Amino acid sequence: MSALSENADSPLKKKPPSWSDIWLRNTKPLKHVVFTMPLQSLSPKDPKSQSIIPTFANIDRTLLLSDELLLQILSKLPHLQRNPNSLVCKRWLNLQGRLIRSLKILDWDFLESGRLFTRFPNLTHVDLLNGCLLSPRDSGILLTHRLVSMQMGSGFCSNRKFLEEDLLPVEAVDKGLQALANGCPNLRRLVVINASELGLLTVAEECLTVQELELHKCNDNVLRGIAACENLQIVKLVANVDGLYSSSVTDIGLTIVAQGCKRLVRLELSGCEGSFDGIKAIGQCCLMLEELTICDHKMDDGWLAGLSYCENLKTLKLLSCKRIDRSPGRDEYLGFCPALERLHLQKCQLRSKKSVRALFRVCEAVREIVIQDCWGLNNDMFRFASVCRRVKLLSLEGCLLLTTEGLEAVILSWQDLENLIVVSCKNINESDISPALATLFSILKELRWRPDAKSLLASSLVGTGMGKKGGRFFKRT
Repeated sequence: MSALSENADSPLKKKPPSWSDIWLRNTKPLKHVVFTMPLQSLSPKDPKSQSIIPTFANIDRTLLLSDELLLQILSKLPHLQRNPNSLVCKRWLNLQGRLIRSLKILDWDFLESGRLFTRFPNLTHVDLLNGCLLSPRDSGILLTHRLVSMQMGSGFCSNRKFLEEDLLPVEAVDKGLQALANGCPNLRRLVVINASELGLLTVAEECLTVQELELHKCNDNVLRGIAACENLQIVKLVANVDGLYSSSVTDIGLTIVAQGCKRLVRLELSGCEGSFDGIKAIGQCCLMLEELTICDHKMDDGWLAGLSYCENLKTLKLLSCKRIDRSPGRDEYLGFCPALERLHLQKCQLRSKKSVRALFRVCEAVREIVIQDCWGLNNDMFRFASVCRRVKLLSLEGCLLLTTEGLEAVILSWQDLENLIVVSCKNINESDISPALATLFSILKELRWRPDAKSLLASSLVGTGMGKKGGRFFKRT
């Protein structure tokens, strides 16, 4: 025992190194750690520097807000600022997609793959027209029409139907409509081309809130599909477009629409065929119809008389019609629209006296007449408008054959006229204004008088002293 104790107390025995010895001897490897640590000031003069809590400026404060609250904030911002906001982060991108309600599809795969509904889950207005076109993306040739704008290749001929040969197959369009109906149950507006009856039936069954439908390249069979859309209020049917595609909507299709969509408020027929029977069916079944637009029609003679069955019609628009009605029939069979308030004629050919006379006879109850860029409207044609005794507003633009005498003969007979607009009618001259016409101008509530460029220049120089043959600036000394 004594021997063991002596060996334990011997100075020659080496002790194991302690942690403090290791720290003091080997400080070189730890120098880079010590010197890179931020030095905290212990001075009481800077209490902010003693805080160990990180600064709040480096934290995303929007993380404290719920998605619902942040959505309300983003929805209040201007529309022009919404796209830049979606670039902030992925969360804002997803929230921004939930605010989008209307979208125009350009890539059909985006719809079929389902990414559309993940990115934009709350869509209510969808336009599939451009997405149904098979056009080269890298082409420098752009075809623009009032209905569609598309890129096209260089190997085309002048006599081909452009959209007829560049559309998705009917089966592909129906498949996309089925995906859309399943992904957007709250759909309210749809624009589509080259769809079939089955595709529209799918939309009608799954999307009960559809209120507005625009169909391109439709026919009588396709229109059977929209008869199941009981809540439709706005319908636009485009059957035939010269140079783009051709289809046919006859009295059969118009009758199907009339019997299936009885809540219609606005109806537009573009390139449609039909006759008196089709228009009569619409007037008798669609009792809520207030606005009817007919564009470039192919209807048979006598269709004008069917308008008298639209008892609640308030607005009638004729656009780009090459003819109105070649044989409208006798006056006693024409009738008139008792509730009609507005008649708009734009880019129509008014060359037949029978047609123009019958049109104003049917529309004799109107209060507003707007005629814009119509060919053939001379003094004799415009004189038929005198049958409309309740007119309060008359707007003439681009009526190049109408003269001051023809205008005066009609508007002096209108006792209720309050607003007169004359623009770009070169044969209406200020020098031909009679005292009676000048008196009428003085009592009007609104007078916009710019029949030609000279009148526009003269009105803009009033009070400036210019336009007096240099009498003010070039006096002889």
